[in-house]
Amino acid sequence: MIYRLRHVTTYAYAHAVDLAAHLLLLTPRALPHQRVSRTMLGVTPTPSHMTQATDHFGNQATRVFLDVPHERFEVVAEALVEVCFPDPPPAVVTPPWEAVAASARRSEAAEFVFPSPLAPLVPAATGYAAASFPAGRPVLAGLLELMGRIRRDFTYKAGVTGIHTQVAEVLSGRSGVCQDFAHVMISALRGLGLPSRYVSGYVRTRPPPGGVARRGADQSHAWVEAWMGEGFGWVGLDPTNDIVVRDEHVVLAWGRDFADVSPLRGVILGGGEHGLWVAVDLEEAEGPVPA
Repeated sequence: MIYRLRHVTTYAYAHAVDLAAHLLLLTPRALPHQRVSRTMLGVTPTPSHMTQATDHFGNQATRVFLDVPHERFEVVAEALVEVCFPDPPPAVVTPPWEAVAASARRSEAAEFVFPSPLAPLVPAATGYAAASFPAGRPVLAGLLELMGRIRRDFTYKAGVTGIHTQVAEVLSGRSGVCQDFAHVMISALRGLGLPSRYVSGYVRTRPPPGGVARRGADQSHAWVEAWMGEGFGWVGLDPTNDIVVRDEHVVLAWGRDFADVSPLRGVILGGGEHGLWVAVDLEEAEGPVPA
């Protein structure tokens, strides 16, 4: 599937900002099953300094510095992306989850088995996940069931949580948004010793003909990648929508939790109160992605 991506972030300040430094994670990752072309980042006002580099997790990071007074800050990110993630293997051929957990700390996925600030080890989350992982169950079978349970047991409701809401609060309230559900699933899996990472990106804005509109469209989205063991690698799981990531998602970045992959963060001098507006479109495009 080929998509045109447009992501606009606008800040309006009550007073002029004199100096600002921002870190942007708004360029989709180039991956074996995600081909990216025609990326563009437009920043207003024009930065006095702008650099790009790869962060610890391999994400494309852009740093901008502004030294002109401004009462409005806007970032427009655009890209043309082709995605076609393969179907996961049949669940029955994946290894028992205990074997995956036993090998995790000496694997490529080791750093994603430990707790992190927004996905700590929470006994209630571990207990919630345990029902999907009885002894000897193939790891993918457990992952799919856990994803489906989160979709059924939690209510998608904007405004009841924030970017710093903890897993225990989401488990107690049983409501939130995609970021919350991803953190719950990651915490739950890490509690069982299963590596999992937080993925930021987008889900298609409009469903295919006859399809179902996805929760989390028209904004940044979040989901989980879980490690299934040596030789099986990672699988993308979207607990907000109860779907395996195949051709409806575009990956921006991944890390231990949201704190590692916030699309835009920064430090400013001045500004006072501010307003924030975000608009996202991930629309199907026609024709092949240019080589």
